[in-house]
Amino acid sequence: MHKAVGLDGRRDPHRVLRVLQEIDADIVALQEADKRMGGRGSTVPHELIDDHGMYRPVHLGVKHKRRLERVRKHADRLLKVDTRNIGWHGNAILVKEHIGVLDCAALDLPTLEPRGAVMAELLIHEKPIRVVGMHLDLSGLWRRRQMRAILEAIHLRPQKMPTILMGDTNEWRDAGACLKELNGSYRVAPCGPSFHSRRPIAALDRIIVDQSLAIEAAGVHASVEARRASDHLPIWARVAL
Repeated sequence: MHKAVGLDGRRDPHRVLRVLQEIDADIVALQEADKRMGGRGSTVPHELIDDHGMYRPVHLGVKHKRRLERVRKHADRLLKVDTRNIGWHGNAILVKEHIGVLDCAALDLPTLEPRGAVMAELLIHEKPIRVVGMHLDLSGLWRRRQMRAILEAIHLRPQKMPTILMGDTNEWRDAGACLKELNGSYRVAPCGPSFHSRRPIAALDRIIVDQSLAIEAAGVHASVEARRASDHLPIWARVAL
């Protein structure tokens, strides 16, 4: 969501929520949902999400480290600045009210710069499903290591359940190095090119499902609002549990 800054240069979190409303997905994975500086607070104000009422964020219970944390925390309270984030290193998962949250985790990924992924184990109509939101590195070598780290984290979970990975893979090739790490256990939904939103030519953003899930439909959401809201277009998929 490009920190809620659109192609017109304006930071407009209302626009982000309007795009999500257009798509009307049960589960949403966001990238670049937090500010890069300070405590990396959410670029969509918490009260705006609450008032909107369509989604609630999966709370991971983690905080980004800040220099002079005690001083900054005191200043934030005095200035009434909300620096809470809704995710981890810019990744966030939003769910509709009817979806239960069984467990969640923030994942640290190997990299030269701060990167992470978020994992949520959810309950939809009495059926469990695991979702991972991710934003992989620009470097192919680090992307492979990050994908391996995500798959290892999934493997170590105590409960087995259908799993979906989604986010910005930064992988230009359909058979790119990090996608080879999936080793036939997952399939990439045929969403289509999502970058750049002005003229989409690359399928950098992907929804990846394990073999237990059926992909009923998939695509790119290219509304007028979505084309202005970010440099990436949103992608979507409908899967059957």
